[in-house]
Amino acid sequence: MERYYYTIVASRQDVASMTMANYLINSRAFSRDTDTYFLQSKQYQSIKLHISNKSLLYLEDLDENYPDSIAFIFLSEHRSQKGIPTLSCHCTGNYGGNQYGGNPRQLAIAYPYLQKQYLRTVVTLRAMIPGYEIVIESSHHGPTSLKKPVLFIEIGSTENQWTDRNSSALVCESLLKVIDNSLGSCEKVAIGLGGTHYPMKFNKLLLESEYGLAAVAAKHNLESIDKNMLDQMITKSLEKVTHIIVDWKGLGREKNRIMELIARPGLDILRV
Repeated sequence: MERYYYTIVASRQDVASMTMANYLINSRAFSRDTDTYFLQSKQYQSIKLHISNKSLLYLEDLDENYPDSIAFIFLSEHRSQKGIPTLSCHCTGNYGGNQYGGNPRQLAIAYPYLQKQYLRTVVTLRAMIPGYEIVIESSHHGPTSLKKPVLFIEIGSTENQWTDRNSSALVCESLLKVIDNSLGSCEKVAIGLGGTHYPMKFNKLLLESEYGLAAVAAKHNLESIDKNMLDQMITKSLEKVTHIIVDWKGLGREKNRIMELIARPGLDILRV
């Protein structure tokens, strides 16, 4: 068995999560040995599947059971008021309070290459899931204190999509393909500031350029960005952050303050 592995995390409280976990169990032969608390497949020795009874947002203790995990990849449902069929992914973290798990004003560690490759892989297969939007989200919710990178992979936005075996298969196969191809690193890594919760300019950048993204703070989070939070955005990444990208029209009333703040770290600044 390989020493280092990726931990895929699912929750029995989450319908979409279990639809995806059941795909891995039924179609990719993930099963539990009598002496393990996780599921594994002979075909995918570098992956462990952890199924929890707790909400995904509050799983801050996974390091204890998976000390050699390269990253934690959470399979989750996505909710939105508009109910648009969506496949999304994002890093986690709280710029302000912790209404949805994690610690206040704490960001989890990002894995830009993993997110970039997952998003690109899903997009190449999008013909299999007509009607779904494929997007990244700005960083939000818990868990925030794990010692390894966190990536949430979500299917939404209603129960029709959470139980859709077709989209679950596509998500799982994309993820397995990315991990199986062995991960590398991005040529350039940026943090993103501004725009909406679904930052389409940053989305386009991930798909069409050499950039990967660590933390992303939407316009509604900018008032919480001070030196401490900016430092976390820059340092909490598995890959070295080289650039700061701002959605110039999406900085709102915080534009002048943010532009002054981001000049200090001495990183290249790109406007989109």
